[in-house]
Amino acid sequence: MSGASVAPADDNSLGQKLLAEGLGTCALLCVVIGSGIMAERLADGNVALALLANTLATVFALYVLIETLGPISGAHFNPVVTLALAVSGRLGPQRVALTALGYIACQLAGAVLGAWLAHAMFGLDLLQTSTKLRSGPGLWLAEVVATAALIWVICRSFDGRVQARVSTLVACTIGAAYWFTASTSFANPAAVLGRLLSDSFAGIAPSSAPAFVLAQCVGGALGLLLALQLQARKTAAPRAVPSASLPK
Repeated sequence: MSGASVAPADDNSLGQKLLAEGLGTCALLCVVIGSGIMAERLADGNVALALLANTLATVFALYVLIETLGPISGAHFNPVVTLALAVSGRLGPQRVALTALGYIACQLAGAVLGAWLAHAMFGLDLLQTSTKLRSGPGLWLAEVVATAALIWVICRSFDGRVQARVSTLVACTIGAAYWFTASTSFANPAAVLGRLLSDSFAGIAPSSAPAFVLAQCVGGALGLLLALQLQARKTAAPRAVPSASLPK
């Protein structure tokens, strides 16, 4: 679960960008945790149905949040996304370190607030920690794969030849990864923080969190490296393409 990156408008102040990152991450975690609570209550023990409901709510929320907040901050909502774009030079030409640190701080704070907001709406204790253990090589590998896929998709979206909106690409990637990865695709250290503070369907025990975050960092680096390898070379001479082969 994660955000994306849309090129933010240059006329937005750093304060506006930080507010958008905090608000977006708060909303995203509120949706993930809140829909998990609702799904678990209504699914009557059917875990597959609960996961499906949780997935759909997350996919819809991601699309809306990226579309509405992307023009302001880029809609990262994810420290790994922020770091990957900072390293690749897409976080702006000035005050990159300051901007990245501000983004990450607001994402983490937003994740905590999102968990508390979900708890408040469902009448649960605000302060709690998850008891749901998520550990093992398979889950760690799944987080590497999920995060690598997310970062790769986001970086590939900057290629003008990719004919799709980043909001659609990211929402679809996360929705699929909920089901094809063993970990259900956290793919976001901020999400790990918010979810370890919720003893609910979407939770993760604090003892399981460090390995997830480490796997996400590894996956983010791999996804960025792969995207850079596939990046079009600006120095390459353009080749004529027969009109019959152009995409319709």
